[in-house]
Amino acid sequence: MPLHVPPAPAPALRSVLAALGSPTAVREARTPALRSVQGPLSPELPLPVHVLDQIVPSDSAPYTRLAGWRFLIRSGERAVAAAETMLTPDGWTFSHFFEGPYLSSTERALRQAESMKTHFQPRLLSIPELYMLTLWLHGDTDTDASVGTPLPTDVLVPLRPAPPGIAAHRAHRVADLLPVMTLRLTPAPLLGSPA
Repeated sequence: MPLHVPPAPAPALRSVLAALGSPTAVREARTPALRSVQGPLSPELPLPVHVLDQIVPSDSAPYTRLAGWRFLIRSGERAVAAAETMLTPDGWTFSHFFEGPYLSSTERALRQAESMKTHFQPRLLSIPELYMLTLWLHGDTDTDASVGTPLPTDVLVPLRPAPPGIAAHRAHRVADLLPVMTLRLTPAPLLGSPA
């Protein structure tokens, strides 16, 4: 398997396990699939979630920041939900459970990445300006998963639903996709200019 899944920080994993063991956290989750599942649940495939706060067309590397760790929550052979953790001044803590199209899309993108010949470290890259989430396949598999910048040769696989003009589940080199993403942004109108 060419994917080198990084280990999540132990406190992040412990916080998810504690939430899964809490009837209140599971019952109050906005995830019907998680509430209705019978049998044991397990957090798997921890992926660091990085955020690209501003898409800027330039020759410099895009700046990202670590926002959390996401775990797929499995019941048997299928993922029924995901759990998100976040870093607080007191350390890693459980944030929330969720489900939806990104869950199956993440699994599909991971299967797609496993079939590639190159070794990668999988991460998630959120691009809030485009309401877009991608599987970020980082080429440096030995680096700390909590830091780093997308390298031009790294691969991004947009997850479904992707923004108009960007195909979901089509692998792109960062150097090729970033210019396309800048074209998707609409410049804000200048103050005092006619709308």
